[in-house]
Amino acid sequence: MILFDYIVNLSIFSLLISTPLVIRSFMDHKPLKQSNLWIGLYGGIVSVILVMLSVKQQGYSYDIRYAPVILVFAYMGPVAGFITGIFALLIRLLSSGNWPPAIIGWALIMFVFTVMHIWIRNRMTPLKRSAAFLGTYLVLYVFILFTFRILVDKPIFHLQYVLFVLLGVIIGGLLIESHERLHRIIRERNNMEKTLEASESKYRLIANHTSDLIMVMDKDYSGSYFSPSHELVLGYQNHELKGRALCSIINPDDEVKFKSMIEKMFENKEINTSMEIRFKHKEGHWIAFESLCRPVKAESKGIEHIVMISRDISERKKAEEILLQSEKLSVIGELAAGVAHEIRNPLTTIKGFLQIYNKENHAVKYGDLLLDELERIETITSELLSMAKPQAVKLTRTDVKALIEYTVEFLTPQTNLINIELKRSYEETAFPIMCDKNQLKQVFLNILKNAIEAMPNGGEIYISLRKEADGECLIAVQDQGCGIPDELIHRLGQPFYSLKEKGTGLGLMICHKIIKQHHGSITYSSKVNEGTLIEIRLPLESTVG
Repeated sequence: MILFDYIVNLSIFSLLISTPLVIRSFMDHKPLKQSNLWIGLYGGIVSVILVMLSVKQQGYSYDIRYAPVILVFAYMGPVAGFITGIFALLIRLLSSGNWPPAIIGWALIMFVFTVMHIWIRNRMTPLKRSAAFLGTYLVLYVFILFTFRILVDKPIFHLQYVLFVLLGVIIGGLLIESHERLHRIIRERNNMEKTLEASESKYRLIANHTSDLIMVMDKDYSGSYFSPSHELVLGYQNHELKGRALCSIINPDDEVKFKSMIEKMFENKEINTSMEIRFKHKEGHWIAFESLCRPVKAESKGIEHIVMISRDISERKKAEEILLQSEKLSVIGELAAGVAHEIRNPLTTIKGFLQIYNKENHAVKYGDLLLDELERIETITSELLSMAKPQAVKLTRTDVKALIEYTVEFLTPQTNLINIELKRSYEETAFPIMCDKNQLKQVFLNILKNAIEAMPNGGEIYISLRKEADGECLIAVQDQGCGIPDELIHRLGQPFYSLKEKGTGLGLMICHKIIKQHHGSITYSSKVNEGTLIEIRLPLESTVG
């Protein structure tokens, strides 16, 4: 029967210890202020309840009131331990007589526990401190028994009591420790989740707002993740790309090289690889990207995915082309100046002697043809010199309309002979700009001559002038010639590139240079067999400054 009473007491003691721990696990709040005081009070109440539930057998009373005292001392220190101990003493004094041994024994236990706590608090864990306090309590209990001669002839009574207290401390310590360990695990997991969530949020923020394309690719070349930038840069929404083979949007010329690289990475032959790939925009045009691929290893140490980060390098390639063009022009300019000067001197001598020889020998065959070819060589050398030699720009207030009329009047006799009509359309009466008149005349003359030469069967050339909202004058020249293929338009204006059989490409190049000096721009649009449109924009006088 006493075993059953022990079990009931220990069960109630376990419940009293577990209840606040369980409640605490469901409460997300800051720790209580003066927690030592509140825990000491609760421990005291537990001691009172344990005394009230004491086991009575054969005239003896068994309780485990010192179990909460030992545990509170071990986990919370002397302040909370003293409060619990006072409650345990008071209930002991109220429940039975023989006060002197109880008071003296209590005071001795409190003193020794306090000294022990000061000595071992930083050397042991709370669980080990509980064991130390329990051992000390057993020693003091035996000492008090023999000092006050309390039932020394009843060893079974004392043995049962000591085992009762021992079981209480062990069960209470294990409950507290297991809950604390569980609480630490939950806290660490929550902290880890918060850290992961914060980290994921940062990576999501980067992925959602970067202009680079971030993609996770599987072994079948399909993507399992596409960053939102794919829609911004390539025009595809996420659902249009997910599960789709990446090769379907890669330029066919780059596909073999791309597949070879990915296969090597999945075979662990390459760790990080960078290559230039052209991706197809949803509208159909190609965009150049520099793609960096990084393998992601699985737990089996094989490559499971490849993370591919691609950056649009279209602007960089344009800048490189401009830089290359600039360097090319610089070299060509130096070369042209030297060649032109070296050619011009002997050319002048040959031309002079040929003219004299023709006058003296009228029957010479092909003399005029030779002079025409020499004139052409002289024209080319003049263009080379004008390209290479910096020209001093003299800006004066000029009406663009007047310059175009002058050029049209100059070319009209030639156009009449080959059945070409020059039609003009002016939205305003005057288009004043600051410019070098002779240089702009050269530009208009060159462009109109190109248009005329593109129409060997005759036709119409439309010349229009209008003011634009941004304070610029737009000069548009539309011909009905043979047109220019799209893939060749970007090369117009490059030195020594011409679509004409005997062209040098220097004329348009000089036009580009002059327009740039006047802070303007020149653009081309053309369709094969339909004609070419050239648009020149120059700032009006009011915006120059």
